[in-house]
Amino acid sequence: MDAGLERALDLVEEASERAYPKPTVGALVVTAEGDTVGEGATEAGPRGRHAERVALDEAGERSRGATLFVTMEPCAHHGSTPPCVDAVLEAQIARVVVCQLDPNPKVEGGGLDKLRAAGVEVELVDGELGLRARRQLEAWRTWVTKGRPFVVYKVAVTLDGRTTMPGSRWISGKESRRFVHELRAASDAVAVGMGTVRSDNPRLDARDVPTPRGQPRRIAFGRGPLPAGSELELRSGPLEDELDALGADGVQSLLLEGGPTLAAAFFERDLVDKVLVFQAPRLSGEGQGMVAELPGPIELTRLEAERVGDDVLLTAYVHEP
Repeated sequence: MDAGLERALDLVEEASERAYPKPTVGALVVTAEGDTVGEGATEAGPRGRHAERVALDEAGERSRGATLFVTMEPCAHHGSTPPCVDAVLEAQIARVVVCQLDPNPKVEGGGLDKLRAAGVEVELVDGELGLRARRQLEAWRTWVTKGRPFVVYKVAVTLDGRTTMPGSRWISGKESRRFVHELRAASDAVAVGMGTVRSDNPRLDARDVPTPRGQPRRIAFGRGPLPAGSELELRSGPLEDELDALGADGVQSLLLEGGPTLAAAFFERDLVDKVLVFQAPRLSGEGQGMVAELPGPIELTRLEAERVGDDVLLTAYVHEP
């Protein structure tokens, strides 16, 4: 079972969010003898086939009595495409194994419930495979459930936790800086506070990396005016209201690159979902930390570390997907 789900999860990663702004899902059809006869991921475009239909179409009549592994519960509603539950029943699939339920509160009825009622054996797998599936859709899940973007706070710090380095523009190395441009390219919006705008006048665009979605929206939170010639979008309202407005505009993910004051404002309002800290092997000896004063401690979960050039990237969640 794990192998089938792992392959379905791999299909999502290989598709590289091609179905955006729809969630990219992976599916695999395996016969009772253990043969894979169909696989696929959600297709691009508003009428692109969902992963289940891609896999079932490839399997054809070999789907009868087989198991369908899918990274998210098959849909049971009419959207841009017909319900996947109908396709599963028509294909006479005997068993469906999924990694996560559909969290969208706007859809009516659960796909697994309808499959179970029709006599199909269903299983919801959680654990590490479930977490991996949810992480693949973490921005979309937050957007559909909370109506606001998934917020990632990114910061570079020295080994002694400072966000400035005397005599140097950069803290992190070139590999980390390229990684940040990749993060921007994968985000719907990038934001800083007006303090950063006044001191650095940043561009916030993704440079020297592929940008299949185009450039992200570039936002400054706070009171203006913006510097002459700035191409940033000024948003001066309460953070909750501004994030709700961005969510209503279809912004699913926000990369927050602001300074410690803006970061503290987001943390204080419980608006940060994930933290990325690029820690460089340098000592500063002076300057601010990564977050200004907070009213209380914040617990992080799922801490991970990886090397990026000479730096270490620490990843953790405030809100697990």
